[in-house]
Amino acid sequence: GDSTRLVQVVANLISNAAKYTEPGGRIDVIVERQKDEVALRVRDNGIGIGPDMLPRVFDLFAQADRGLDRAQGGLGVGLTVVKRLVDLHGGRVEAHSDGIGKGAEFVVRLPTVLPGREDAVSSEGAERACARVLLVEDNGDAGESLMMLLELLGHRARMVHHGSAALEAARADPPDVMLVDIGLPGIDGYEVARRVRQDPALRHVVLVALTGYGRDEDRQRALGAGFDHHLVKPVNPETLESLVARLSPTATPPQGLRLH
Repeated sequence: GDSTRLVQVVANLISNAAKYTEPGGRIDVIVERQKDEVALRVRDNGIGIGPDMLPRVFDLFAQADRGLDRAQGGLGVGLTVVKRLVDLHGGRVEAHSDGIGKGAEFVVRLPTVLPGREDAVSSEGAERACARVLLVEDNGDAGESLMMLLELLGHRARMVHHGSAALEAARADPPDVMLVDIGLPGIDGYEVARRVRQDPALRHVVLVALTGYGRDEDRQRALGAGFDHHLVKPVNPETLESLVARLSPTATPPQGLRLH
């Protein structure tokens, strides 16, 4: 596979373990050959992961609905990216924890032989249409994870954390796509959309709302404010991947396909 991306997998898992392990704690990295696959284990004795969050650790924005509340256990940056990279290499990744205060273990399993897959993996980003994406997200860790995913997919991404900064950044260097969290401090996502739509220089920008609310009235409110698309957190990485690729300026225009 692509060695650079596999290094990124290991680095993200170790960084995640370090973030949620107290000073003086222990992190073990173990590599094992098991028949026709290799297993990489990153194990720590840190704060662990609560049973309610364990099934969601690889979801994009899984932690965004509660912030990084350490009492609920550790969900780190980049786990969505780890899963996507491992999937691209024909592998799988698992998360294990006995609960809060009992540490966590992430296990990556990769096949030892992937005939004809390496070139496909290494060229994954190169073959995709590239979009200039401005992400507006006040949750730093969730936003960083999304940035990693967008860059992995070959897009040019930058991030700001509040509405006024979003408007400044968009006017200074107009993007192709803006992914805007609705619940921003100060100027919220709805007002960002209204002001973007009022600016003739930003008329071409595609606006995508990111929100924790998926009711029909929430969707209609977003569209009424000027958003073109409405995504509910936790965002499915494949859905985001497909949407941003279709919205990039070099993509073939979709025929009657709308994702709200």
